Amino acid sequence: MNESTSQNPNGSCEHPCHCDYSLAFLLLRGWLGLRALLAGVEKFGAYKTIQQPILDANGQPDPGGAMIDMKVKFYSLGNYSGVPLGLKTKFANEALLPGFALTTFDKLLGPALIASGVMLLLGLGTRASLFVQGLIYIMLSVGLILINQPDGIAYLGIHVGLVAFALMLAKHNKLALLKKW
Repeated sequence: MNESTSQNPNGSCEHPCHCDYSLAFLLLRGWLGLRALLAGVEKFGAYKTIQQPILDANGQPDPGGAMIDMKVKFYSLGNYSGVPLGLKTKFANEALLPGFALTTFDKLLGPALIASGVMLLLGLGTRASLFVQGLIYIMLSVGLILINQPDGIAYLGIHVGLVAFALMLAKHNKLALLKKW
């Protein structure tokens, strides 16, 4: 086989650098997939305050019945908020952001992140899910540009760069359920 061939007939890599590209893509795909999935799941999270008895050194409740308030995180469909309340208020006051766009984005952001994250982790439509994530991060960037949040804009710019790099490495995707997309 010649120098430019990257695989032999049984599908294994001939040149270490091509295996490195496959491993690099797998790591990047894993990180971006988990990032999107968990960011989407967090849209369903909230905190509630519960009272717990104070325990003594033996792990027994304090005999005086003293209680402490503790914040506990829980997840529920009823907790869903795609855009945090503080940002919703800022976005609502932005003339260049129509109300219907904010409402639609708020409703779709969490499910879109979860779906694209799961697809990416499974290798189901890898290129399509990467492209969707890139679009999500661009749309989030537009919102932050409009409300002048430079730190968030830079953070999302890094995400867009990682997605673009993953798309460049997608031809080295070895573990996928649907490789074409």
